[in-house]
Amino acid sequence: MRNPFRHLKKQDWLLWSVSVVVVAASNLLTGEIQIVTLCATVIGVTALIFIAKGDVWGQILTVVFSILYAAASWQFRYYGEMITYLGMTMPIAVLSVVSWIRHPYEQGGSEVEIHKLTKLQTGLMWILTASVTAGFFFVLQALDTPNLAVSTVSIATSFLASYLMLFRNSYYALAYAANDVVLIVLWILASMEQISYVPMIVCFGMFLINDFYGFFSWKVREKKQRTSKK
Repeated sequence: MRNPFRHLKKQDWLLWSVSVVVVAASNLLTGEIQIVTLCATVIGVTALIFIAKGDVWGQILTVVFSILYAAASWQFRYYGEMITYLGMTMPIAVLSVVSWIRHPYEQGGSEVEIHKLTKLQTGLMWILTASVTAGFFFVLQALDTPNLAVSTVSIATSFLASYLMLFRNSYYALAYAANDVVLIVLWILASMEQISYVPMIVCFGMFLINDFYGFFSWKVREKKQRTSKK
């Protein structure tokens, strides 16, 4: 099996190492170590590094992260996050694995071919985002989900990011960055009640940095791919 770490450059190693150390330290310093949260944060930042490289391993790790993050969300009754990641993010990540494997930039290579959305795909994206968000709002309301408004916004940004990821579009990273900001707010509210959730704030802070790195990496790669096709 291919070792995805072989393709990381110095800046990738640096960002990954710092991300892992920071999220791991945040778990240890709270004094209330939760194994599920620790594993979720470490796997999450690792997934983002590979996604930034356009490597399908990032999607595979996203599937694992979704399961662990859903478990952490369930513990605090953030049912919106749990349902979103198990019922939306994880299935779309599975579909993305298939999509990315089927669309390599070079035959046999590890880099995915970047795609520009058509007008139809763009229109469908906004229609589905609005529909999914509205549907989930009533489900979360029925479940008496804490911080309902913030959870609803999280669903919208999560779906938008997952959709763009599925279609291999570089703007997935900006959508995820927006979702990171929402989740930072969400977990700050949770941490005000239980200090052990502080690592989730740190986790999504590092996710935010990684997603901006991913966006710039994809834009550079997108320019390179377009130039090579001319």
